[in-house]
Amino acid sequence: MTFRDDPGADDAVLVGTPGFKADAHARYAELRAKGPIHRVRSVDGARSWLVVGYELAREALAHPLLSKDPEPFADQLRASGRHILLAGSGFGGNMLMADPPEHTRLRRAVSGVFTTGAVDRLAPRVRQLAEEHIDAIADQGRADLVEAFTAPLPMAVIAELLGVPAERRDDLRHWTRQGMGDPSPEQRAGLQALNTYLRTLLADKRRTPGDDLLSRLVQTHEEDRQRLSEAELLGTAVILVVAGHETTVNLLGNALVALLDNPDQADLLRARPELLPNAVEEFLRFDAPVETTPARFAAEDLVLGGRLIRRGETVTIALTSVGRDAPVEPGADAAALRVDRPAPRHLSFGHGIHYCVGAPLARLEGVIALEALLRRLPDLAWADPSAPVRWLGAGITRGPVDLPVRFTPAPPAKAGPR
Repeated sequence: MTFRDDPGADDAVLVGTPGFKADAHARYAELRAKGPIHRVRSVDGARSWLVVGYELAREALAHPLLSKDPEPFADQLRASGRHILLAGSGFGGNMLMADPPEHTRLRRAVSGVFTTGAVDRLAPRVRQLAEEHIDAIADQGRADLVEAFTAPLPMAVIAELLGVPAERRDDLRHWTRQGMGDPSPEQRAGLQALNTYLRTLLADKRRTPGDDLLSRLVQTHEEDRQRLSEAELLGTAVILVVAGHETTVNLLGNALVALLDNPDQADLLRARPELLPNAVEEFLRFDAPVETTPARFAAEDLVLGGRLIRRGETVTIALTSVGRDAPVEPGADAAALRVDRPAPRHLSFGHGIHYCVGAPLARLEGVIALEALLRRLPDLAWADPSAPVRWLGAGITRGPVDLPVRFTPAPPAKAGPR
């Protein structure tokens, strides 16, 4: 297959369109065949560099001259038409948009909550929530698993961890989905609504603290405003809500698409559930939940993959592409799903100092949620096997819009100890 979205424009490849995202793996495969990095343009016309090869992605993700902080390049970015969320948006002031030493300080404020040991202590509650969400659909025989399971479960987990009232979870999910879209008035409205609500919630935590992460962050801010400023408190809260569940929503959704398309692999996991931790790594390799990383900015002129990147130009990494380019065992097909693949390699949680702080929680949720679904719904299948998967058509994430499935109805599990 060959493609060129607009031959008359220039040599920059148009990416991020609904058509590109719907056919992402074929499109990225063609780009990889031409080279590991390409000049691209987004739907808003902005130009940037896109890394599609695995080895170059590892280099780019840890490159000391690729900055995460857009503020030094704000005027240049605005002049080029590039839409970047700066600190004044309420989305800035967080660890994802900072370099050391600020990045180190901001990451330290939350990292203790997401250690493997701390996350493991959440397992019983995650398991209970997973079972409750399956109980709600088990006797129906049909469901949209995005609406009923893959979206509400991660939101419930992060909401409880942060101390968000249960009645506001649907609002947070809606605002996050808006905010993760392409630059638009709708995207900005979603982020504004999320910021407004979180400011109110943080004020409530200041007056009446609880045993939750946001209360602890407020306390950190009150005790030492050099350690966490007011803007950084809000920015950290926003990123915890957005990144704390969105990656897992699409990890679960993409894993289920892969299993529904490869029922032999689902059967293997049912027979050997001990493979699930390894299988989650394979799902992350096979179809990354974040399609492209947020932008990085060249702090000075540099060469990447043989291409000259000028100071202030933006670089993104196509994680959906690099998973299919990651090294696999000799003779194996990287385009095939193998839940028993030995030590799958991927960059879906990043690489280097910006490696996802919430990766242990996402992995835990992936293992628990998929084990529960495969066990409780043993004949899970597409409701209409001929219908194409509807992929998210905008934004940096990759996942199914819905997952219409059928299964043999069963009564909810008996209540009792989990």
